[in-house]
Amino acid sequence: MLGGDENKVKRRRRMDFSGENMGCRKRLKGSPETFGECDFFDALPDDLVLCILCKLSSTAACPADFINFLITCKRFNGLGLHSIVLSKACPKMIAVKAKKWSESAHRFLKLCADSGSVEACYTLGMIRFYCLRNRGSGASLMAKAAISSYAPALYSLAVIQFNGSGGSKNDKDLRAGVALCARAAFMGHIDAIRELGHCLQDGYGVKQNITEGRRFLVQANARELATVLATAAPSALNSGSWLTWNPLLHHRHVAVTRCPLLSDFGCNVPAPESHPANWFLSDWFSGCEGIPAPGLRLCSHSGCGRPETRRHEFRRCSVCGAVNYCSRACQALDWKLRHKVECAAAERWLDDGGEIEANGIDVNGNAEEAMES
Repeated sequence: MLGGDENKVKRRRRMDFSGENMGCRKRLKGSPETFGECDFFDALPDDLVLCILCKLSSTAACPADFINFLITCKRFNGLGLHSIVLSKACPKMIAVKAKKWSESAHRFLKLCADSGSVEACYTLGMIRFYCLRNRGSGASLMAKAAISSYAPALYSLAVIQFNGSGGSKNDKDLRAGVALCARAAFMGHIDAIRELGHCLQDGYGVKQNITEGRRFLVQANARELATVLATAAPSALNSGSWLTWNPLLHHRHVAVTRCPLLSDFGCNVPAPESHPANWFLSDWFSGCEGIPAPGLRLCSHSGCGRPETRRHEFRRCSVCGAVNYCSRACQALDWKLRHKVECAAAERWLDDGGEIEANGIDVNGNAEEAMES
């Protein structure tokens, strides 16, 4: 009897090491014989996996980070396309490159937009409005993001209203543009704050108030500096290099990695990072040799990428006539970034139709005053 009991214990121990528990060990080592006998991922509840995927979609550095996770297994692929996960998509996760644009990329962005992602609504709206020339659908998607108080969408709709983009010159609505710009500025959008400051200074769509306009311009610069200080590495701040600016960089015609926007205050801060949607527009039209359509021009600010939707839509520099901008914010940024050292007064310049087009600033005025006022 004792021998029998001893044999039973030995068999039980043998089963413990060769049964389910041992199968788990072999599963972790990737043994094909015991694959599927014990899967820790299957034991995780869907809610926990969705929470992890939401965190990934909101912090991904590029689309590949998310796609590589989806192809890990069938379960991750199914849960990764859940509306909750896609609604948390960050700008970099949906930053599709123009050279790799395809119908599948379009469907993925639309799926994210339908799931409630304001980033996808804005990005796809910009692509449809400017690149695919589907004005109604693009504006509708941007409006959907704007309703959710997404500041870039509010500002882009303001630019559309200021220019009457997608329509005729009579379709401009300056008051609506100022209202949208003010809403985006209230949410801290730097370009919107700067645009609103210029509108107040010029009395463009709103009653002129130079003092209040100056205050908004200073606030835009202060917010930009605060953003740099919050994101810059401590070593860069301790070196003190951001407090100096070398204007000779512009004369050497090299790629400028610093933006002298705050040079008035003695600061040399990195150029503000453009939204992935703007980079998509820039890459899309650079592939078409920089021409959106015959007779149409791109905004001269390198970080914008917006094209004209009709002839003479953008305002042109009234001094040299060589550059044009979709907004006063882009004009101010490009002026201090590069155009300040390139602008040269011309006696008279004509467009293709022989019509002189000014941008609302005195053509005979001083170049610097014209661009900075």
